Amino acid sequence: MELTPTLSHPVRQLPPFPEKPETQPMKLFAKHNNVLPGFGPTMGYTLLYLSLVVLIPLSALVFKTAGLSWSGFLEAVAAPRVLASYRITFGAALAAAGINAVFGVLVAWVLVRYPFPGKRLVDALVDLPFALPTAVAGITLATVYSANGWVGRYLEPRGIKVAFTPLGIIIAMTFIGLPFVVRTVQPVIEELDAEIEEAAACLGASRWQTFCRVLFPLLTPSVLTGFALAFARGVGEYGSIIFIAGNMPMVSEITPLIIITKLEQYDYQGATAVATVMLLASFVLLLVINLLQKWSRRYAE
Repeated sequence: MELTPTLSHPVRQLPPFPEKPETQPMKLFAKHNNVLPGFGPTMGYTLLYLSLVVLIPLSALVFKTAGLSWSGFLEAVAAPRVLASYRITFGAALAAAGINAVFGVLVAWVLVRYPFPGKRLVDALVDLPFALPTAVAGITLATVYSANGWVGRYLEPRGIKVAFTPLGIIIAMTFIGLPFVVRTVQPVIEELDAEIEEAAACLGASRWQTFCRVLFPLLTPSVLTGFALAFARGVGEYGSIIFIAGNMPMVSEITPLIIITKLEQYDYQGATAVATVMLLASFVLLLVINLLQKWSRRYAE
């Protein structure tokens, strides 16, 4: 005979187990806890600000240039004097960026790897071109490298003339472009582990082999980025160059000075035509810099 248990008290049905609290209040709290307003207002303010500061002035430049015929545009941007200014501007900027790519890495390496008295002062002096007005830098360089200047008085007798020559343009561009290379390479050197160099030395590599085969491949993306930034800065520089360049047509006249000269002569369309060429060059440089930074991040991963 099968027995079934009986209960003296009726079974009371328990209330359902409470579920986890809804996450909706937390979402609402997170949504309303943002410091800035939502995507719509911030995006609108961003586009408005960029339009007023960047897009509208650049559009006015292009529209002003569009008033020229194609032959007039070519005549303005391909005149012998303008072509000479292109060669001087881009050639000097390329030379200055190459110099900074070499010595900027050395400066960054010393600041990271070696302790020495006055290190913080030297590190602060690297940023001096950022804070110093460009006109002050140009006057200072022209004074130092002139025939009777502190440095020029020793160079002139040896046949090395710096002030009021293309060499002075290169020195001015090197001065303003050095911080870009140093500040781009310095964080990468700080992240390099010294054990990598020790391992290479234990395997029999010389210092030169360690630098070329171990360190330089790791530094290459940041060096290229700093090189591109210094080159772009040199191409667009004006204030620190006109005081030391001499501004001689076909010899030491930079493209920004050509634009200023055309504006002073009320040749607005010619000035905007040359400025449009520089604008296109700036866009190309910006694209190259972004590609280098993207490649640098991918290489680091």
